Amino acid sequence: MKEADGNFMRAAIRLAEKGMQMNAGGPFGAVVVKDGEIIAEGFNRVTSDNDPTAHAEVIAIREACKKLGTFQLDDCVIYTSCEPCPMCLGAIYWARPKKVFYACTREDAALAAFDDQFIYDELKVNIQERKVDFENIIRDEGLHLFSQWKAKSDKMEY
Repeated sequence: MKEADGNFMRAAIRLAEKGMQMNAGGPFGAVVVKDGEIIAEGFNRVTSDNDPTAHAEVIAIREACKKLGTFQLDDCVIYTSCEPCPMCLGAIYWARPKKVFYACTREDAALAAFDDQFIYDELKVNIQERKVDFENIIRDEGLHLFSQWKAKSDKMEY
């Protein structure tokens, strides 16, 4: 581990503590680094914002993208106080950073009552057998959107 990596991780951990002390949400923090400088940060704000998507990584990614004026973070590194949950993992893959460092594991989080294993398990289950009821309706009416997208000449690919 490089000294800078440890320092950036400590910044993420301090953010997690700050958010927790403010009763903003769970003990999670994240920073986005570009060219050796923190450009964005976030801590969990799920309960303070009444937003189940307000996880530290998502907040930091949103802030970094806004600051950089882009929807991809390909020259950035994310440091997060805990291994990302499935939602944050999806956001990270869509943002395309070059690397992610994490401190605690998802098993550590589970021991602190932040267990997201049920989501990992649900992803393996056929959609009709999941705990949340999903029903496919009027697909034929929705499919035209994809045809329009494919034909759109001024679209921005991602």
